[in-house]
Amino acid sequence: MAFIELQNVTLDLPIFDVQGRSLKKQMLRVGRRNRIAEDTDGVIVVRALDDVNLRFDRGDRIGLIGPNGAGKSTLLRALAGIYPPTAGTVTREGRAVPLLDISLGMDENSTGMQNIRLRGLLLGMSDAEVRAKQQEIADFCELGDYLDLPMRTYSSGMKVRLAFAVSTAVDAEILLLDEVMGVGDASFMHKAEARLADLRRRAEIVVLAMHSNSEIRRVCNKALWMERGRVRALGPVEDVVSQYEAATA
Repeated sequence: MAFIELQNVTLDLPIFDVQGRSLKKQMLRVGRRNRIAEDTDGVIVVRALDDVNLRFDRGDRIGLIGPNGAGKSTLLRALAGIYPPTAGTVTREGRAVPLLDISLGMDENSTGMQNIRLRGLLLGMSDAEVRAKQQEIADFCELGDYLDLPMRTYSSGMKVRLAFAVSTAVDAEILLLDEVMGVGDASFMHKAEARLADLRRRAEIVVLAMHSNSEIRRVCNKALWMERGRVRALGPVEDVVSQYEAATA
């Protein structure tokens, strides 16, 4: 049975391109209010998550809310195992599929068909799974003969269609979403929304971040309010979203 548990998770992100003493001092002054500090090697670090404790179990549909910079996207990456915690532990049971950067792992010089395999393997699919789903993915993205051409010949919309079709073909037990992406014209968007809804229904746990509170109310049963890298509130979706809206009104 799928679950995710975070125990005392802290995550510091280094910023290696901060140069110049004046800029460094300015960032450190700001950091007194915004979790920016300097480590023992003189590297500027941002505390993106700060002592986070939570557990998600089967049936949970969690909507992440909070202002920009609250740590929502970082939390999703920690849940996916993309960012290892600086301190604390992340325990996960079940296949986690992060739809965070849907084009990650795709190669401009490879054909669309080759990229179906590349992206599928990156998402944890086996060769057999990729072969079994390849034609369905090809049919869904509606790219036809372009799938035999290098991806560098595609428009940006065609690339997103292909990436979306592959990413949403995975059988996820834990689904992690960071904003629903635009995937082309209105007719294809309708297909994409239906496919995403089906993927959410099939997953045991769904954690998603989006700026639409009405959408979170519609698809989630719980909400997690993040603020300055910490958990401000976690509970029934209407209770937490209403608290957040009252605090930010």
